[in-house]
Amino acid sequence: MATTITQSENPATNETVLRIEGDMLLADAVLLEKIAVEIQSETGSTIALDFADLDFLDSDSAAVLKRLSDEHGFAIRGMEIFLQTAINDAERAAG
Repeated sequence: MATTITQSENPATNETVLRIEGDMLLADAVLLEKIAVEIQSETGSTIALDFADLDFLDSDSAAVLKRLSDEHGFAIRGMEIFLQTAINDAERAAG
């Protein structure tokens, strides 16, 4: 299944939510990073990434999501336990 990214805004909190659906491979995660960083740069809004409808995440993508959280401060929401495990594994591998 292709990755779908939907953007919504919450003006009351100055937050942009990017909802990700489908399967996420490395190329998708890199594209998500580019989009999210560009939105934050242009708008100055807080970025939240909602993965509630994500079906698959590979380990290379998990490393990108870890970077988005750690380096850019993006909130990661809606992750099922197997996705959280993948990010934890990427964190351990990174150092």
